[in-house]
Amino acid sequence: MIGNAVRDRSLHEGLITALAVGGFLIILGSVFALTPGIYQATNNFFSDITTTTYHLGSTSTLTLPVPAHPADHRDFYSAVINFLLGVGILQIIILALRLALHSRVRRLGQTVGDLIFWLGSAFVANIFLLAGTLNGWFQFWSAIIMLIGISLIARFLVYRAGRNQR
Repeated sequence: MIGNAVRDRSLHEGLITALAVGGFLIILGSVFALTPGIYQATNNFFSDITTTTYHLGSTSTLTLPVPAHPADHRDFYSAVINFLLGVGILQIIILALRLALHSRVRRLGQTVGDLIFWLGSAFVANIFLLAGTLNGWFQFWSAIIMLIGISLIARFLVYRAGRNQR
């Protein structure tokens, strides 16, 4: 009896993983297939990357990559936002499946964290990247770092809440 439950759970987790990987590839392909001029926009964006130097104190410097003309890449940023939104929606579907199939708390926490990261990334990309400024570029990356932290905290809270229910 226990062997069947473990086998069913493994089968369900395998199917969810297949959906996640397949969905990710479908979203990536869709963004490239449905966004006019995305190949040229992508090439233009990466060709425009340069570096800027920041002085940290009197003797240290930090060199960071930046687009030389951030306002010229709105088409690329829009494609990135569409990709991030697509993966965020995929995470909603995966979370619903995990809840319906009674996945382990660890998997639920992982999915909640991923959901927060992907949808949050789409939100901050929409705000900061589409601003088309160097300041917006750095604000975007700062917000991504914060989202990683929020995502990790959310994973912990879901895991902790699930452990406390037992």
